[in-house]
Amino acid sequence: METHIPAFVLLLALLIVAAKAGAWLSLRLHQPAILGELIAGLILGPSLLNVFSWPIFHHQGFQEMVLVFGELGVILLMGMAGLEIELEEFLKARRVALLAGTAGVVMPLLLGTLVAYPFHRDLPTSIYVGLVLSATSVSISAQTLLELGRLRSPEGIALLGAAVVDDILALLALAVFTGVVNPGGGAGGGVGGLAIAIVRMTLFLILAFLLARAVLPRMATWVQNQPVSEGLMALAFVAILALAGAAEELGGLAAITGAFLAGLGLGNHPARHTVFERLRPAAYGFFVPLFLVGVGLRADLRTMSLEGAVFTLLLIAVAILSKLIGCGVGAWLGGFRPLQAWRVGLGMISRGEVGLILASLGLSAGFLQPYEFVAVVAMVVATTLITPILLRWSFGPRSLQELHAARE
Repeated sequence: METHIPAFVLLLALLIVAAKAGAWLSLRLHQPAILGELIAGLILGPSLLNVFSWPIFHHQGFQEMVLVFGELGVILLMGMAGLEIELEEFLKARRVALLAGTAGVVMPLLLGTLVAYPFHRDLPTSIYVGLVLSATSVSISAQTLLELGRLRSPEGIALLGAAVVDDILALLALAVFTGVVNPGGGAGGGVGGLAIAIVRMTLFLILAFLLARAVLPRMATWVQNQPVSEGLMALAFVAILALAGAAEELGGLAAITGAFLAGLGLGNHPARHTVFERLRPAAYGFFVPLFLVGVGLRADLRTMSLEGAVFTLLLIAVAILSKLIGCGVGAWLGGFRPLQAWRVGLGMISRGEVGLILASLGLSAGFLQPYEFVAVVAMVVATTLITPILLRWSFGPRSLQELHAARE
């Protein structure tokens, strides 16, 4: 590998340039940047150009190393997601947020499992498909509402709170699943093994949460006062990476769960916004583009059969309807008017980065087959495209009177 370092460095440069060029073009077409980065990966991957077959990049270990950098991007993303959570925003609409967020996990999980099972006849795989559908990525909806001047509307605040609930419940469901199910087969170790796995996960979650919320902020304050260059940022990186690794090695959980808990802990410190903004350049300038391009590099559209195409279309339909119905009904039961509840449901449709993270984890762990991974990528692209369109439509001229009435 050492003798091929110059070629590998050139590969990294090519992938980052391709990702950013795709993001730029996507934004020029008034689409989310994530779409351009995904498509750049699809073009460079086995679906079209197959960059790893080029003589200069055809070396053993190159693709694995790119995926490792991408996994670091995933871990940083989830740490930053924890940093972003605002308890105050959630409390403003806690009833709607709890009901909409909970229903927005349960409904996609159930419908996704039911739709996937006839294709696979394998319950763990089918459940994992449902787990992927239970995720949400509210950043695209938040950006759309910001453009419309509606981010601080009742729907916008409820949407942010529901996304927090959705993220936490989806991560907990993923943690339980990965802790008790072996890839390609049922629960490991029988009833005794299942009980041990649950106790192990529970203990780790409790200890990690206490460590993150009680110890990390104090450590950050102490490090801030020391004459060490970038000490606070070093602590942030160490906390996110250490809890991510510990979650998988000690707790039997997904690494992203530990990263998320580290972010929650650091989010309890007054310098949370400083930490977030200084993590952002490393994450979005290097690691995250490699993750998003890496998703496209792993997806081979040529593996798509007629059955796979049918599965993909059904997956997209279920992804849209399950969030719309689940979150919409939840918001309605929480006290929102039908149109307000409808908007919350529309805003939760997009899967974005979170769906891609779960899909990549599932492919690596053997829970998803390559054609299923392609179907999930297509679902993420479709939901990311349609959410801003539907959300803008729901806040059209005819809805303004109702919006003003809801604020009174």
